[in-house]
Amino acid sequence: QVQPVESGGGLVQPGGSLTLSCAASVSTFSINVVGWYRQAPGKERELVVTLTSSGALNYADSVKGRFTISRDITKNTITLQMNSLKPEDTAVYYCWTRDRYLRNYWGQGTQVTVSS
Repeated sequence: QVQPVESGGGLVQPGGSLTLSCAASVSTFSINVVGWYRQAPGKERELVVTLTSSGALNYADSVKGRFTISRDITKNTITLQMNSLKPEDTAVYYCWTRDRYLRNYWGQGTQVTVSS
């Protein structure tokens, strides 16, 4: 199974911004839902945001107003714009896609560290 490929993680100061990108691994036309999840040390993986092919959005309360997901159909990429970052946003961020057959595709993750 081919994995999506994330990029854009790194170290940023509190209050800063970071953009994560994900290249999907399956045909853009077969994808029904895309999203981002994250996992902090010692914690379970949690939802950050999902976006359906019909445009329905679901953001975690902790990131509402600060994070924005977008999808480029032609390039088959998913972007997460993260603003006003906080130390508690530190985690490994995973790109996720689900196709019409309900198969899940997870990226390997990219580290985001928010620290002064």
